[in-house]
Amino acid sequence: MKEFDYIILGGGCAGLSLAYELDINKKLEDKTLAIVETRDEYKRDKTWSFWKVNDHNFDDCVIKSWSNFSINSNFESHEVVNNEYPYQTIDSGLFYKKVLNQLKKNKNIQFFKNTDLISLNNSFIFNSIMPKENYQTNLWQHFKGIEIETPKDIFDEEIFNLMDFNCDQRDNVHFFYTLPFAKNKALIETTWLSKMDGKSLNDYDIQLEKYIKQTLKIKNYKINYQEQGAIPLFYPLNKTEKNKINIGSAGGMTRLSTGYTFLNIQDHSKYITHNIEKIQNTKTYHIGKKYEFLDNIFLNVLKNNPDKMPKIFLNMFKGSPKTVIKFLSNKSNIFEDLGIILKMPKWTFIKNIF
Repeated sequence: MKEFDYIILGGGCAGLSLAYELDINKKLEDKTLAIVETRDEYKRDKTWSFWKVNDHNFDDCVIKSWSNFSINSNFESHEVVNNEYPYQTIDSGLFYKKVLNQLKKNKNIQFFKNTDLISLNNSFIFNSIMPKENYQTNLWQHFKGIEIETPKDIFDEEIFNLMDFNCDQRDNVHFFYTLPFAKNKALIETTWLSKMDGKSLNDYDIQLEKYIKQTLKIKNYKINYQEQGAIPLFYPLNKTEKNKINIGSAGGMTRLSTGYTFLNIQDHSKYITHNIEKIQNTKTYHIGKKYEFLDNIFLNVLKNNPDKMPKIFLNMFKGSPKTVIKFLSNKSNIFEDLGIILKMPKWTFIKNIF
């Protein structure tokens, strides 16, 4: 059995981000790292998007950035001009290529398909794998997206559509999301905020075709790429272990009210790297207790009042774009938090505190 100083379980976004951060900061020159990942090959399989509220290592993996976005519903549309924090989309294929090219240069890093040849007893473990409990009755953000290409220029590539609620809700929260990468190319996703204890919402292909043809009025297009996934809108139950830190969604790095995870992973990776020499005694990293509290209230409202969510989201973005984006990216101060809270339907939220 091989011994390593550090082991990363799961070589996805969180695992590779941490390995990259450790490597570029010279923390693995005299330490060994094993990365355990089951996939046979790395290729584009996800699209990560976020508002760039702080710097990260992957600007060269960004497909496109936008300053403006819109939100639509069947009763109102709202356009937001945001010059301070660009919304960025990262191609996971470019991310994997960059990180793997870097890690392959370090002889102290090895990849494994499983843990059969590795001793876990004396290593410090960073785990990005969600526990296997059945969370089907919890809230998830589940989605399917397709990148389409059209023979004619159709899209306005200077503005993306963050949420279009003008679609069948089926007693849940449902919206479409459109990222125009070029005048003839866009990623379009159908997104649900709901439980996953049934398959009644999973006819994604029908939803996408209907939206593209009936709402966007696009009849002729080809599909270049597809992605599908589910983001947990809850914190997994993980027992505390002396030689283990959970990372990524498994470590609570997903913002529950939004599903945003990528920048939180980068911040967590930096925190671990900064404290790696004393990692056994380092305080647990959290996004922020106030956000956990506010997000739990928000998700209670979502569960109990799904029909009110389009208006709530629209109202949220009618204030200062800078304030809303900082709040959704967990970078806001108490005064900015209050500005967001005051835009919410107060009695609805008060009823859902407990």
